[in-house]
Amino acid sequence: MKILVTGAAGFIGSNLVKQLLGEKEVQIVGLDNMNDYYDVSLKMWRLDELHKKAGDFTFIKGDISDKELIDDLFEKEQFDIVVNLAAQAGVRYSIENPDAYIQSNVIGFYNILEACRHNPVQHLVYASSSSVYGGNKKIPFAETDMVDNPVSLYAATKKSNELFAHTYSKLYDIPTTGLRFFTVYGPAGRPDMAYFGFTNKLIKGETIKIFNYGNCQRDFTYVDDIVEGIQRVMHRAPVKAVGEDGLPLPPYKVYNIGNSSPENLLDFVQTLQEELTHAGILPADYDFEAHKELVPMQPGDVPVTFADTSALERDFDFHPSTTLRQGLRAFAKWYKDFYCVCTTPTKNN
Repeated sequence: MKILVTGAAGFIGSNLVKQLLGEKEVQIVGLDNMNDYYDVSLKMWRLDELHKKAGDFTFIKGDISDKELIDDLFEKEQFDIVVNLAAQAGVRYSIENPDAYIQSNVIGFYNILEACRHNPVQHLVYASSSSVYGGNKKIPFAETDMVDNPVSLYAATKKSNELFAHTYSKLYDIPTTGLRFFTVYGPAGRPDMAYFGFTNKLIKGETIKIFNYGNCQRDFTYVDDIVEGIQRVMHRAPVKAVGEDGLPLPPYKVYNIGNSSPENLLDFVQTLQEELTHAGILPADYDFEAHKELVPMQPGDVPVTFADTSALERDFDFHPSTTLRQGLRAFAKWYKDFYCVCTTPTKNN
């Protein structure tokens, strides 16, 4: 089986490739443009880790918005499964640099769909986001909810991906599955995410800003749980079927992948500081209160994310289960090792 993973040097992509390399008789091609949205050395480290593992893995530096490259790659490799994780991420950055989101998340995704259309791809799995739920008041968020009120361009591009995929599934019978990820975190994650950015600031003695005065909840989902969900989904494409009217039903699905356990932002910060202290990254007497600032909500943010994962559990017998403390402890250990940061060690809890 030959699998394409776009965004292979990214946070989720690299972790997925790492797990796929443990499967038998699998060839993996990874594609990533290695852009400098965040520290490229972190992406290089992830790739180095992948190249150390046994398995059939080929990496190509390239951009999904390059139609000629994508068309040539699909024609040459004849992929069985495509997992499109390449995208311009970040809610707030979409306000500052909208062009990047149109180029990657819209044009790039269109190129992937067109390549799947003209080649015998058995299943396209692609990253959507919990951001598509926008300012929805009903919680938990379910895949059957209306998602017509995005509050950021990033969210709008992810909703467009779902609409594009549905159209291609309907017109060309291409099996597609969109996965709405909920606040993914873990070791070697994205430095623009709160847990990583807070850690960077705290070790420098800087102040961290806690938005909406701490009155936010996030459904934090550990990266290993996300990867397991992807693996289960990618090997079981939506079934091609015929509706009651005799017309073909599009082989199209969308699933939430989240922990279904929203954490208050202030509780999240408390757990993070405890684990940074436990790992010896920050001293036990660190004055956290002096380094916190409660500020208003940022444009594009929402107060709550909360995943209803009943569809994922029903169809794949899977529900993410890693607790926030377990996940942040793993992150803190990685951070200490990667950046060689250490204060006076604290006693183990």
